[in-house]
Amino acid sequence: MFSPWYRWSGRKCPQDHVCINVATYGPGGRFTMTDRGQSALRQTASRLQVGPSMMRWDGNDLVIEINEVSSPPLINRIKGEIRVTPSAITNVELPLTPDGAHIWRPFAPRARISVDIDRPGWQWQGEGYFDANFGSRALEEDFSYWTWGRFPTAKGATCFYDATRLDGTELSAGFAFDHDGNARDIEMPPKTGFRRTLWAVKRETRADAGYKPHQVMSMLDAPFYSRSAVRTKIDGEETTGVHEALDLTRFRSPLLKPMLAVRVPRRKNWIWD
Repeated sequence: MFSPWYRWSGRKCPQDHVCINVATYGPGGRFTMTDRGQSALRQTASRLQVGPSMMRWDGNDLVIEINEVSSPPLINRIKGEIRVTPSAITNVELPLTPDGAHIWRPFAPRARISVDIDRPGWQWQGEGYFDANFGSRALEEDFSYWTWGRFPTAKGATCFYDATRLDGTELSAGFAFDHDGNARDIEMPPKTGFRRTLWAVKRETRADAGYKPHQVMSMLDAPFYSRSAVRTKIDGEETTGVHEALDLTRFRSPLLKPMLAVRVPRRKNWIWD
């Protein structure tokens, strides 16, 4: 959805603009997002393959095999395997617009993750999460701004979705998931702003009254998008989770597309061995 090449193509054929995006954080972090043509795409009921990388189900595990080259300025091959083991798969879907043109699906709010990338120190296990967004229109056609957050809790995980649509209406949704994947709507804590990003992207999330959320670690910081680890408090429990903020008013600017093309190279043709 952030591919400038897909936008420039007129968004006529999504299968001709596919990628598996990999981002690692911290010292030596890398970012890979290669826009590939339709010849690189192979799909079955249990596997999605895009050129040299794939995602596939192996029993209860989602296995992600990556073999990509990172974008400038740190150009390296990133190769390895990520294994996500959900504690449960949910059937929750949240329409983000009244007509259902955009859908959020939290498949596995709680999971374990095992990472094995062929670089010293890039092997670890920890907390995981798996969700997806689906849509039949471009995000910037329906939204001006949104934030999302997923926070682990002692009982499971809590997710918040807040968005401002172009027509001025607001979306505010919160779900608490237990370890078995059961979901319930929750009373939303107050919306609370915290420090803007280096690109001055506005950020806010949900927190108990009187608590000030704060960034623990920056992950991705772009002119229109932020991903970071954020500390907040929910029902008296302090927790650190992943937070995203997306400024789609900025993303609509045509000046951003050439900048994105540097980070998202286009590789139209793929020849299978």
